[in-house]
Amino acid sequence: MFYFTICYWVISYFVGTMMTAWWIGKWKKIDLREHRSGNLGARNAGAVIGKPAFFLTFFGDGSKGALIVLLGYLLDESQFAITVAGALVIVGHLFPIWLKGKGGKGIATFIGVALSLDPLLFVSFVVGFLFPFPFLKSATLSMLIGYVCYVLWIIYVGMLPVASPIVLIILIILYKHRFDIKESYQEKAWQSKKGE
Repeated sequence: MFYFTICYWVISYFVGTMMTAWWIGKWKKIDLREHRSGNLGARNAGAVIGKPAFFLTFFGDGSKGALIVLLGYLLDESQFAITVAGALVIVGHLFPIWLKGKGGKGIATFIGVALSLDPLLFVSFVVGFLFPFPFLKSATLSMLIGYVCYVLWIIYVGMLPVASPIVLIILIILYKHRFDIKESYQEKAWQSKKGE
């Protein structure tokens, strides 16, 4: 019934708002929003608190994405409804209402969602990320290429009608990373000019 689907979508958003980094910071008596980038994601948690915080945050944020997708399959929801839920759990992570919309940047949660939705499709993201990384030596720029490969593969295999919510959320994730992308690009351009 559509009523249950709506409930599933609402739950997805609120599960997304459960910020792993915020709880780890609270445990360590550190408000990550007041340190470095102020981002409640794995990278900032690792930079401020340490590597264990990075891995715990990455695992926690990825797990909530995977959990929502698997719940959708368990509830026998349609593929489109599950994809919408996957997008909503990422939206919750990006814009948690109880933290005034200041969440993370969505990479770990996206990975959990994408891997659970279609592991073979997710390979395109991994290949798109790993192949240019030794040349670019930038996780941010490699991630950008990974997302492009993922979307292009979605289009190529004809999954765009079903996967369109995820494509939309990728655009939002990239918007959240716009300053990181610009900074990484400028750094690579400077290094290239320096090497001439």
